[in-house]
Amino acid sequence: TSKMAATLVSYWNDSDNETKSHVNPEKVDPDALAHLQPLKSGKTMSLSVLNSAPEVAVKEAVETGVHLDPSLKEVTYNPTYETMFAPEFGPVNPYKSKQMAAPRNIFDTVRHQRNLGKSALDHIPCCFGISLVSPLVGLTVFEVGPKKTDKRKKVQGGEANDIDNYLRPWAKYVDEKDGAKPSEEEQKELDEITAKRQKKGRNEEEAPAAEKTILHVKDAYDYQGRSYLHVPQDVGINLRSADIPDKCYLPKKQIQVWSGHTKVGWVSAICLFPVSGHLLLSCSMDYKVKLWEVYNERRCIRTFIGHSKAVQDICFNNTGSQYMSAAYDRYLKLWDTETGQCISRFTNRKVPYCVKFNPDEDKQNLFVVGMSDKKIVQWDVRTGEVVQEYDRHLGAVNTITFVDENRRFVSTSDDKSLRVWEWDIPVDFKYIAEPSMHSMPAVTLSPNGKWLACQSMDNQILIFGAQNRFRLNKKIFKGHMVAGGLYVVSGDADGKLNIWDWKTTKLYHRIKAHDKVCISALWHPHETSKVITCGWDGQIKLWD
Repeated sequence: TSKMAATLVSYWNDSDNETKSHVNPEKVDPDALAHLQPLKSGKTMSLSVLNSAPEVAVKEAVETGVHLDPSLKEVTYNPTYETMFAPEFGPVNPYKSKQMAAPRNIFDTVRHQRNLGKSALDHIPCCFGISLVSPLVGLTVFEVGPKKTDKRKKVQGGEANDIDNYLRPWAKYVDEKDGAKPSEEEQKELDEITAKRQKKGRNEEEAPAAEKTILHVKDAYDYQGRSYLHVPQDVGINLRSADIPDKCYLPKKQIQVWSGHTKVGWVSAICLFPVSGHLLLSCSMDYKVKLWEVYNERRCIRTFIGHSKAVQDICFNNTGSQYMSAAYDRYLKLWDTETGQCISRFTNRKVPYCVKFNPDEDKQNLFVVGMSDKKIVQWDVRTGEVVQEYDRHLGAVNTITFVDENRRFVSTSDDKSLRVWEWDIPVDFKYIAEPSMHSMPAVTLSPNGKWLACQSMDNQILIFGAQNRFRLNKKIFKGHMVAGGLYVVSGDADGKLNIWDWKTTKLYHRIKAHDKVCISALWHPHETSKVITCGWDGQIKLWD
């Protein structure tokens, strides 16, 4: 027994008639002698005491906090888990988490035990046929922690053959709450968070900025009552024709600079008036949108003010009577181009990156917006409501381009992919993504509608077919892309305007257009030798 201080070994001696006992009383526990029973008469028992187990003094109070020397090969007591896994120097970490304090892998424990000596085996929980109990928590390492509770019960339904009453696997849980209304404590916490945001000026329900407009010309109408939207006929070219010129010419010199935007306000986008191109719309980081004349005096006609943050994109409808502006204040606003009045406001509390009206005549009330929350949202101008969402991208949507006679549109995103959508169907039918592809923040359609040019962030311009299969073409340009007939113009980060040959991809000409980034370049739809550029230096330039 555990109380015995020695092991008693007995043997029988048939030759002697007396019972012999060789016991050292100093080495034997008195309780151990009580276990000795007298032998049968006629038998002799000879006893000898072997001191095979030395005395082991285990003092739990002393062991607590003892640090074992890792160089030891043998210890004289059985160390506990805390002792074996205590740090070699310094106090125990008071910030140790439950996961950090949990026992290590059983194989690490056995390996550590071999370094300390086999006396530590008594404290090692083993899974090989023996289940020892941890002296710390009373459970094995495989039983630490509360037992798993029973699974949540579901509402019982009818049998599978009962179509109307069968619920599983769609049955609700018994304790499931149908309402999403927060409890009183949750509502109180939400009110506190909202109050803090209001104090810091971060109220999510912030009202849109007030709209106003400034007319920079003396008269908005001429002597015949025609506004500046009227297409001029005295400029030496027919601006009302929808035909695309067959030939293009290289621009060589600068003929006009529009500098109404402040230098702090980088010009972020420009847009020509539909069909005629006699007016130019620009938006900037100075929160403003401006309308310019392309012919005659080339004045700034009107300034539209109505956003509280930088304006990212603009887009005319088919007639040019209205346009849409998208800004970082999370609002999209529909403006009357002639009067400067703000007609409607749209928001879903996300930042819009690009906006496009549907080019079809019977769908001019619909427009799509690429948002920062990875979605493409479709609004109806008449009702002001979202009528469709295209939610397949994995990053912010950068561009939207209509192709294939406006039956489809192509979108690019920060997820480095290109997706093709059927109009009003929220599932992409074509997905293009390769490991070598990069994000494409600028896309344009060729005048014949057959090619799609995408500026890639790896300093290349990728050409995709814009019909049916949307395959990648072998032609590669470098820089920002807008396509003309025979030539391609691109702006780069150095503010240079590059002119490339469409067939051979050869660089024909390079012009220092802006002091900072040249963010956009447009061919004039009728005068094919004219190019309009804008940059982060706040200027818009006309080249011929």
